[in-house]
Amino acid sequence: MTSRLEPGDTAPAFTLPDSEGKPVSLSDYLGKSVVVYFYPAASTPGCTKQACDFRDSLAQLNDLGYAVVGISPDKQEKLAKFRDAEGLTFPLLGDPDKEVLVEWGAFGEKQNYGRTVQGVIRSTFLVGPDGKIVKAMYNVRATGHVAKLLRELPA
Repeated sequence: MTSRLEPGDTAPAFTLPDSEGKPVSLSDYLGKSVVVYFYPAASTPGCTKQACDFRDSLAQLNDLGYAVVGISPDKQEKLAKFRDAEGLTFPLLGDPDKEVLVEWGAFGEKQNYGRTVQGVIRSTFLVGPDGKIVKAMYNVRATGHVAKLLRELPA
């Protein structure tokens, strides 16, 4: 069973390549609040809906003091194609080895059409300016998730 992060835990550090191949680290956001979300695969219907919801809500999230970072097991080329096709303006990071996904509890057993499978667990985390988890949400829905997140953001 994959261990899950809880509010108050220190967010596991990472450095992953973005869609341009440039390294992006969680420590780049120290002193800022950041939404880190994990999704199964670029350019699939649910992941596209979720990414576009984040894109469409980015100004509102930024105004509330939150940056957004998306992480999937995709390689740089697929992330770049996804970014360009959907006009995404926040970093998309690739974790093909799934090490970061596992550390964050976003990879493991999940239910898929009634079967238990190994895969990416759609998850979203709010990380505070101190690098601690403020909110950990596992098995989130792709549709309506960002609107729900905005309603629940700490003031």
